[in-house]
Amino acid sequence: MATQIHTVAGELRRRIMSGAYSQGERLVELQLAAELGVSRTPIRLAFEELVKEGLLERLPTRGFRVKAFDLDDLAHALDVRGTLEGMAARLVAERGLAPEAMEALRGCVEEGWSLLEDAAENGYRVETPRWSAMNEQFHATLIQAAGNPLLASALEHVSQIPLVGAAVLGLGLDQTMPRPEYAFIHRAQQDHEDIVSAIAQGEGARAENLMREHVRRSRDNKRRIYELRMDALRRPAK
Repeated sequence: MATQIHTVAGELRRRIMSGAYSQGERLVELQLAAELGVSRTPIRLAFEELVKEGLLERLPTRGFRVKAFDLDDLAHALDVRGTLEGMAARLVAERGLAPEAMEALRGCVEEGWSLLEDAAENGYRVETPRWSAMNEQFHATLIQAAGNPLLASALEHVSQIPLVGAAVLGLGLDQTMPRPEYAFIHRAQQDHEDIVSAIAQGEGARAENLMREHVRRSRDNKRRIYELRMDALRRPAK
């Protein structure tokens, strides 16, 4: 079931990002289940995943529709996210981190390197569901450890904008261009390790700058990968 949900979510993500669905368009479970040859359950669960990513939103009554998306909105929101998460990283470094939280961060770093090693042996195709879950845990651990409810609330709000949240690292390329996404993830993984090192050494300013640069790279790479994806879709089939 998990593989089927990932496949369905990937196809819906591809359609949204390619413009196959217009902004505000309602997606119908029954119709999509027939198109994709699956039951309604994986469709419904895939919808929930795309809500978390900010690509879909629930209708006031029932159902889901494509959320409005603009690359400039994405860039502005990621700038705000970088400032807020940079503040969180500085607070954690200056106050010190509980052993269990540090263990969780280091566990995320170890898992990230393991995923990249596996990908390098598999045509540079990263197991994106595992990576996204790990990345989300890494950032959530830092935010929680900062101990600032208003900061956490502001981040939750800005993450409602499509593709801004930490659970969404790439742009749903469905493994069609593995090397650009692998390079992006490898850089993000190194950032994670450097941020944890700065926190462990109590270097607040360094931790803040590293996190802000980390999110800025996410902003620039999401735009770049999106444009690569659009170029690929515009090329005539051979």
